[in-house]
Amino acid sequence: MGEQLERLNIFAGSYLDRQSHLREREDWLAHAVADPRTVVVPIWQNRNLFNREEPLRAVLLGGSHAVLRGVDDSRVVLLGQFRGASCLLVELEGATAPVVADDSEFHELRFFGSLLPADEAGLLAYARALVLWRARHRFCGVCGAPNLSTKAGHVLLCSNSACKQEQFPRIDPAIIVLITDGERALLGRQSSWPKGRYSTIAGFVEPGESLEDAVRREVKEETDVDVFDIEYHSSQPWPFPSSLMLGFVAKAKDNAIPKCGAELEDARWFSRSDIARGLPALPSSLSISFRLIEDWYNSGSQQSLRDTPGAQIWEIKRP
Repeated sequence: MGEQLERLNIFAGSYLDRQSHLREREDWLAHAVADPRTVVVPIWQNRNLFNREEPLRAVLLGGSHAVLRGVDDSRVVLLGQFRGASCLLVELEGATAPVVADDSEFHELRFFGSLLPADEAGLLAYARALVLWRARHRFCGVCGAPNLSTKAGHVLLCSNSACKQEQFPRIDPAIIVLITDGERALLGRQSSWPKGRYSTIAGFVEPGESLEDAVRREVKEETDVDVFDIEYHSSQPWPFPSSLMLGFVAKAKDNAIPKCGAELEDARWFSRSDIARGLPALPSSLSISFRLIEDWYNSGSQQSLRDTPGAQIWEIKRP
């Protein structure tokens, strides 16, 4: 599995030099705007900007674009250096989507992440995660006073001089696990999902839990199956809204019988031959869930999952 894990999950990777030292500079924004190479990532209502033509690309604006002159400085965030140029995030307001570039549209990143170049996918995910964090921490959690954007947008400071509580970006750790008895994988589905689609078991880590404890608890709660030999696989930033997915593989006894908990409509064992025949429909290749299933499938098949004609991989089509 070592060679397989060298492949990064979507949204992960060294796509950006975050240059955190620049966040301490009072003139960080003026410095970035003065650089003709600076690029801007616009976000409106948690949606990123994409071109209308093929191939799909993220639309990055120039640092001299009018969008920077029409927005309050508190809604501008320094992301770092992208492709050798300073990179800013701009949060746009309004009930209707602003027109900031020709032949472009704002869309949900979840639909398009797997179609983008890897560095653009990572950049947009990072920007989206920051926007969501900032929107959910507009007020101090201690005294309720409005927060102020500081440190180039990466710290929210309570405006109450008697409080001055600082808020830093937060993520929610969640485990996601491929359970196998060797020849089969245990997958579940929620009632709200498209018909026939199954995925790996996942859930948030609770206070006081190790990651391994969370794996055992979530699997037991959702399927009533006990697991052992828990091994870390890989991780994936997942800004929908603010998670870090921590992927694992685990084993179960070959006679384990799953029983659904409250969160799942169904949970059952699937063999590689089942998957090759199109049952079940698998999650999108954008997700670490698919990656976990793919690596398990490929480890015991002469034909890769993506090259198996009958396999159903759920993908969202570009509108």
